[in-house]
Amino acid sequence: MVATSDPYDSVGASERLSSQNTPLQHLLDIKSLSREQLIALVRDAETFIEVSERNIKKVPALRGKTILNVFLEASTRTRVSFEIAGKRLSADTINISGSGSSLSKGENLIDTARTLQAMRPDVIVLRHNASGAAHFLANQLQNTKIVNAGDGMNEHPTQCLLDLLTLSQRFQHSIDSLSGKTVAIVGDVRHSRVARSNIWAHKILGNKVRLVGPPGLVPELLCSSECFGPEVEIYHSLEDGLRGADIVMVLRLQKERQRDSFIGSFDEYSRFYGISSKRMNQLCPDAVLLHPGPANRGIEISGELLYEHRSLVEEQVRLGVAVRMSVLFRLATQGSHFPEVESSQSDVRKDETQTHRRKQ
Repeated sequence: MVATSDPYDSVGASERLSSQNTPLQHLLDIKSLSREQLIALVRDAETFIEVSERNIKKVPALRGKTILNVFLEASTRTRVSFEIAGKRLSADTINISGSGSSLSKGENLIDTARTLQAMRPDVIVLRHNASGAAHFLANQLQNTKIVNAGDGMNEHPTQCLLDLLTLSQRFQHSIDSLSGKTVAIVGDVRHSRVARSNIWAHKILGNKVRLVGPPGLVPELLCSSECFGPEVEIYHSLEDGLRGADIVMVLRLQKERQRDSFIGSFDEYSRFYGISSKRMNQLCPDAVLLHPGPANRGIEISGELLYEHRSLVEEQVRLGVAVRMSVLFRLATQGSHFPEVESSQSDVRKDETQTHRRKQ
């Protein structure tokens, strides 16, 4: 679908209502999504891009809704992106960190979550260092929607969705065009929740997935039937893995997880697996570049490559807000308040008109 200039016109509304008919109680991972659900989430996000380009970047779509951003692991861009998304939808957003919560006093996660649920939030956005934490909360809480903002080494579904939205915008502005591509995911796949979500997504979309890196970070078991399956290819040679790729996704080398000597040294890793302009020019000159950030310049990627024409890194950050707006809107309303969003546009236009008249 090509996004219309006015995402809230009758055509956009019709398509949007259609996608919202697909059940989605929580957003916990990409693995369990159907192709229909995955594409619908990306298409929904396309319609929210325009809101952030307005003079007044706010619609009353979630006025009266409460969103708790519970980030129990360090994060800057994801937490801020969710907070901006909630505020642009006019939701009441409250940020909770591990050091500022009862968890720092010894309370466990489920007791904290039940306490928070008793205050009737509509959505809890959870970042946690334990794999499966978001699923655990979703199973325990009955009245609150859960969004997984990254759990341990499991998944990071909204990062994956913003990656797909970014790619769809580059490839003919359509998620439908994002199939038959060769995707090279380079680096610390072993520890990466971003990689896991993207591997599942590109398998669903029918793309070829290459995992590239040293054996310690890209073990052969990743292509076993118990993991991602034999259709995912493993490359320990950077040159072989990058050659002919359409999309190169460079992962952050997680220094905090290298205690078990998965690599010889950072210098050695950079020499054999660092991505530079020269290597991309030689092996995949037409490929686009993604990185989830923050980047270790000079280790997994050269600094100048981050801002080249083929780099989509800043677009990933920009479109991340639209993705999170879409997810929050969908879960908080369950498709029953779309007319409220349609009316929001006219409300904003009235505000802009009044502001313009006052300036005159």
